[in-house]
Amino acid sequence: WGLSFSSCQKANGFPLSKSSASKKQKQHQRIRKEKPQQHNFTHRLLAAALKSHSGNISCMDFSSNGKYLATCADDRTVRIWSTKDFLQREHRSMRANVELDHATLVRFSPDCRAFIVWLASGDTLRVFKMTKREDGGYTFTATPEDFPKKHKAPVINIAIAGTGKFIMTVSSDTTVLIWNLKGQVLSTINTNQMNNTHAAISPCSRFVASCGFTPDVKVWEVCFGKKGDFQEVVRAFELKGHSAAVQSFAFSNDSRRMASVSKDGTWKLWDIDVEYKKQQDPYLLRTGRFEEAGTMLCRLALSPDAQVLALASGRSIHLFNTRRGEKEECFEQVHGECITDLSFDITGRFLASCGDRAVRLFHNTPGHRAVMEEMQGHLKRASNDSTRQRLQQQLTQAQETLKSLGALKK
Repeated sequence: WGLSFSSCQKANGFPLSKSSASKKQKQHQRIRKEKPQQHNFTHRLLAAALKSHSGNISCMDFSSNGKYLATCADDRTVRIWSTKDFLQREHRSMRANVELDHATLVRFSPDCRAFIVWLASGDTLRVFKMTKREDGGYTFTATPEDFPKKHKAPVINIAIAGTGKFIMTVSSDTTVLIWNLKGQVLSTINTNQMNNTHAAISPCSRFVASCGFTPDVKVWEVCFGKKGDFQEVVRAFELKGHSAAVQSFAFSNDSRRMASVSKDGTWKLWDIDVEYKKQQDPYLLRTGRFEEAGTMLCRLALSPDAQVLALASGRSIHLFNTRRGEKEECFEQVHGECITDLSFDITGRFLASCGDRAVRLFHNTPGHRAVMEEMQGHLKRASNDSTRQRLQQQLTQAQETLKSLGALKK
């Protein structure tokens, strides 16, 4: 990470322990009658609810190694959850305290040895280093220097490139900043989209994309030299086809697909695996209806394999298959507040959502159905026995999973 940690702020972090408050806190909570009721939600596809935060959760991030989920809330803490506990009865989490402030956004570094947060009052980036301790827990240490303040409008997203070469921050005006890891601005992008509603880095780290008031998604390439030195940011391509403002978009894990949702009441799936330097445009693969996007703020998540699109509006979540554009599941009143973040885990087995003080994890049944369909197609064309055996194994596994969830369609 190339950061100096000599004069570190107070370190905090606890061994993996159950999410139970001390007796003193429990008594304190009994006195405070005005404490909001936890929102109760049940559904046959609800895999787990993660509860430790005492404030509303605004952002989540899965680590690239698949081991952890980070959440931040207005209770001045970041929680790191162990994904292997998701289906257990107890959900262990580690706590990192955000001194005299709270984090609105959180992202793991690619090596999973640090995470960055955006500070609500400080209006800047802070880096926390994660150091493993002998007892299996972690110590979280904030670096002595926060990033310099550069944005003039509220920051709506942050990201770290998977290569670890740069950080992106985007604000609600038309600014996207590209930083190195030492906190120096490498490039300032003016999106010319009146105002930004979302920006993200592609998983391959090659592209940065943004959307806003205009009906397109703009994509830039962040170019580095042979020796890893930053060179420039250049326009790459655009996703053109919506007829109103684009609310959000996402990349597939292999950076070959993108999905977008617009105020025109539609979502679109795109093939962006094109030679844009030869003026080849992305292909529109599918358009689906999502009327809610016309009137409400929407969030979007695309499963790693691009087979499932999750859309959240208000407190509800809708799951579509991208092969035919059909809605397969709908979860209503999932949280006590509007949904603030939506994300598939890296295996694509779960979809996580947040908005109130709990993270809710759903089984991605459309994803399992997509695997079944794909394997059935491959089986028809399979030429040898070992291939057939492997495909049959994957097919059976998907069927068994759906059966256990009571979601196997006859």
